[in-house]
Amino acid sequence: MKKLTYWQENLRLVGLCLCIWFLVSFGFGILLVEPLNAISFGGFKLGFWFAQQGSIYVFLILIFFYAWRMNAIDKKHDVDEN
Repeated sequence: MKKLTYWQENLRLVGLCLCIWFLVSFGFGILLVEPLNAISFGGFKLGFWFAQQGSIYVFLILIFFYAWRMNAIDKKHDVDEN
């Protein structure tokens, strides 16, 4: 039963990261580009910025967030490497 809970938490975390990544890359970079272009960020339109650079930055942040959370989940379920 403990193993099932571990995988449920792992899959919930993966699902959350994928939803955020989809929202930022597809939602902000493609679907919402016109409303976001009304806002300027660093001299560029915000929709363009998300499509070109913002989604990459968010992806990198998600990688570190995932690693940090998985370390905590591993320790919680006593499957960490230490």
